[in-house]
Amino acid sequence: MHQIDVQKLSKRFGARKALEEVSFSLHTGDSLAVVGRNGSGKTTLLRILAGLAAPSRGTVAYMDNGRTLDRAEVRHRLAYVGPELTLYDSLTAVENLRFFATMRGIAIDDGWIEAMLSMLQLAGRGDDFYGAYSSGMKQRLKYAVALLNDPVYLLLDEPTANLDDEGKKIIGEIIARQKQNGILIAATNETGEYGFAEKLIRLGS
Repeated sequence: MHQIDVQKLSKRFGARKALEEVSFSLHTGDSLAVVGRNGSGKTTLLRILAGLAAPSRGTVAYMDNGRTLDRAEVRHRLAYVGPELTLYDSLTAVENLRFFATMRGIAIDDGWIEAMLSMLQLAGRGDDFYGAYSSGMKQRLKYAVALLNDPVYLLLDEPTANLDDEGKKIIGEIIARQKQNGILIAATNETGEYGFAEKLIRLGS
């Protein structure tokens, strides 16, 4: 049983409060939608959870059967899709996947790549440069990178940004699988995305 436990998480940027004592606990199979107006701290919260920023106060603990995971263990189990995830325009889709897999110490083969690109409806486009992709195709390839490690903890900032209806359907299927096997946290302004999660926390209210 995996768990994430967040206690009284706060973040300040100078005199400005970005987060104020946010607390929640999630277990395997749980999903959480983080909602709120622009500037309410949604992205800040996800960046802290992903280890991309440090809180001013409070704690975040990732656990496996009651044992707290260290930072290296968390990195191997966690994936994040959001503005912080930047792929390389000068590499092809396949080269991006192989590069990030190597950086994370993950072994992938041609079969995995073909299956992933097919699932994301990018079949036949693996040798195209990422910089030549449309915004929707770029967003879908970010999910391929996020799924390299078959994450236990999947953090999504604006999950369906830049996606058309077919792209949103694909991401909905990825989210459904994640909710069966791991923990999902999605930050969104779109009321239509609230249904991605069974639990909801509103920031800045």
